[in-house]
Amino acid sequence: MDGTLERARPADDAPERELLTGMLDHLRGSVVAKVAGLDDEQALRRSVPASALTAAGLVKHLTGVERYWFSIDFAGLPLDPPWGDDAPGAFVPGPEESLASLVAGYEAECARSAEVAAGAALDDRARADDCAFTLRYALVHLIQETARHCGHLDLLRESIDGQTGE
Repeated sequence: MDGTLERARPADDAPERELLTGMLDHLRGSVVAKVAGLDDEQALRRSVPASALTAAGLVKHLTGVERYWFSIDFAGLPLDPPWGDDAPGAFVPGPEESLASLVAGYEAECARSAEVAAGAALDDRARADDCAFTLRYALVHLIQETARHCGHLDLLRESIDGQTGE
């Protein structure tokens, strides 16, 4: 984890675009911060008995969400989908995936998403077939989804080693 995604508090009095991208960047940094210090065994542990979620699985899922919403659906880039019908949501890392590789992939995908967003206006529409949402909608959706999964990461992390988040 090279710290590419910093967890900086977003401006609370900024123009709409800066507010949206700042909040999303803060949450992206929170994802990385919440898994920092875990080893692979801890990151892959199902620490809440009623759930199959793992910290590593959530990082993998959020990487795919970034790819789908920004690069594939919004920008229409010819990229491989992050999951297929056999593994919807891609919550289960493969045996070759370490937490470090998953975080590096997440950081790279977030950087590509930020680049896509920087090159578009908030009212620009998605380019993929059957997608009509705007960049504004994509940013708001990713804010809520990333925030929700940060809450899951808080619970998983506390169950793993007692560390609590903010």
